[in-house]
Amino acid sequence: MTSSVSNNNSALDGMYWDSKAKDKVAEKNNGALTQEDFFALLTQQLAFQDPTKPVENDQMIAQMTNFTMADGIGSLNKSFKGFAESMSSNQALQASSLVGRSVLIQSKELVFTGETLSRGSIELDKPANMMQVRIENEKGELVRSFSVENPKMGKNDFVWDGTDANDEIVTAGVYKIKVEASYTDGTNASLPVNVYAPVGSVSMNNAGGGITLNVLGLGAVKLSDVLEVSYS
Repeated sequence: MTSSVSNNNSALDGMYWDSKAKDKVAEKNNGALTQEDFFALLTQQLAFQDPTKPVENDQMIAQMTNFTMADGIGSLNKSFKGFAESMSSNQALQASSLVGRSVLIQSKELVFTGETLSRGSIELDKPANMMQVRIENEKGELVRSFSVENPKMGKNDFVWDGTDANDEIVTAGVYKIKVEASYTDGTNASLPVNVYAPVGSVSMNNAGGGITLNVLGLGAVKLSDVLEVSYS
């Protein structure tokens, strides 16, 4: 009799259950096992096990331990996801305070609003005799150029008042900026430029891209790429 009971039921990893219990689990949780489902299946296993070959205590404990660990990891993942979402919301809230401020970012373009001075900085990593700054329009035509003699090591700030070579105010817009340094060792090199630009809005990327700042004229910039915040 024992053998007939055992043969009339299917097995998976040493666990037995009837078709109704299996369908109930699948229907309720879309195939995902919960703690309630686990104990339901465990009850089925105990009810239909072969009395001549009962499940050993250590096997049952191992099954319960494995499920508990899996359930704990699932709960931890949910908690971590909630924590990450909370952190992103807090970052977005903090970043929103930058709207209306100017941030320093690395860029090959410079914004002239027509109302305020355009500012930026150039980092010099070794001694130089001179730095040549070129400001060009979108067509690559020279608008204004100026030299900085004997620039200092480190950060060198610059200001452009929006005038061209004839000291006339240019149209507000985005201009290209290029800087070349003449080093004391006789070599020349193009240098990256950091510019200040006003922040118009803040976006929170739900795809895991983090917080981005929508900078006037320069588009989206990652919050992590901001080098400095200006309150002027």
